[in-house]
Amino acid sequence: MEIILDFFNYVLAAVLIGISGAWMFLIRSMIESVKLTPYLDKFKNTSKSTPKVSVILPARNEEEFLGKCLESLLEQDYENYEIIAIDDSSEDSTGKIISQYAKKDSKIIHVSARPKPEGWMGKNWACMEGYRKATGDLLLFTDADTKHSKNTISLAVAHLISFDLDALSAIPKMLTFDFWTKISLPMISTFLHTRFSALNVNNSSKKTAYFFGSFFIMKKKTYDKIGMHEGVKHEIIEDGALGRKAKDLGYKIKIVRGEHLIDAVWARDKITLWNALKRLMIPLYLQSKKIAIGSFFATLFLLFIPFPILVTSVFLPAETISAKMLCVTAALASFLIYLASIIETKFLLGLRLIHALFAPLGGLVVVLGFLSGLIQAKKSSSVSWRGRKYSMKDHAHSSIKV
Repeated sequence: MEIILDFFNYVLAAVLIGISGAWMFLIRSMIESVKLTPYLDKFKNTSKSTPKVSVILPARNEEEFLGKCLESLLEQDYENYEIIAIDDSSEDSTGKIISQYAKKDSKIIHVSARPKPEGWMGKNWACMEGYRKATGDLLLFTDADTKHSKNTISLAVAHLISFDLDALSAIPKMLTFDFWTKISLPMISTFLHTRFSALNVNNSSKKTAYFFGSFFIMKKKTYDKIGMHEGVKHEIIEDGALGRKAKDLGYKIKIVRGEHLIDAVWARDKITLWNALKRLMIPLYLQSKKIAIGSFFATLFLLFIPFPILVTSVFLPAETISAKMLCVTAALASFLIYLASIIETKFLLGLRLIHALFAPLGGLVVVLGFLSGLIQAKKSSSVSWRGRKYSMKDHAHSSIKV
């Protein structure tokens, strides 16, 4: 029995050493990505033109945030632009708010989206409805719960032209309101800074590509050629799918840091957090069950497993070398998870340090959210978003690749 226990301890210790090595790589990649990703407002401006920008702003049940977003857009120091605000069949006062702002300022064009056709995701349909009214040479897509500094459009246009880009997206500051989002977002963000690093997106030799839905600007002709939102109408993560199509077709895209210029809401409460986590896993499952299940277990071991092993190893007899090794490796892996959480929480997300102390719980929330996504991926209403339920099972998805 003792030999079996020793063997089991050594196997777990080896797994924990692998987890520790993975976290060392993740932390190094995270720091490198943050240090080397360019800023939206730090570049040599060689732009001498001010093409017209059509801001496309889809909104569904956004009465809580929409006014602040529109105010921030109306205060822009860029002169040649229009704001196309689309009421996507809202059930609250969203349409009324848009109408009131449109009457006050001619820059705002109020669009009431027609009923969503079968097979379309709601936001994708709303963006297409707004695009039909656009007259600009550049299209800026943003969300109704996003706020922009007054020079954001000017900087984005100048950056796009100065680097001769086809599309540009900016990383926003992620706003959080509830406890569960504050403790789980740091665990998710770590992976955004590593596997989905902006450095990989900006590297033409890498396949990684996506946009941040809260802010991406694109040449109209590029948008047309990649198929517009109609080409990704089934995609639940449409910004990721558009970014992939643009890069796959050879267009020059770039992601920059804009946390000091753009505020965006990632999840508003525990319900939208849960649905957001499911949205990340479902497209992956529909591409490949094996990859999705493998990714789930990798996440489980990376974010959570070291903690229960550490607690359990403390109560095991410490006389054996295997037990001591298990305890030490579990402690190392747990420490590294905490270190990554502290870096993300305090220095990158601007949250209170106390939220990093809940890293085990935050990791568990992410794992359970992913598991829920796996379980529900094939159901008739696998995910809910902005008051609508969607089934993903009949459509291929390409927004997330690992």
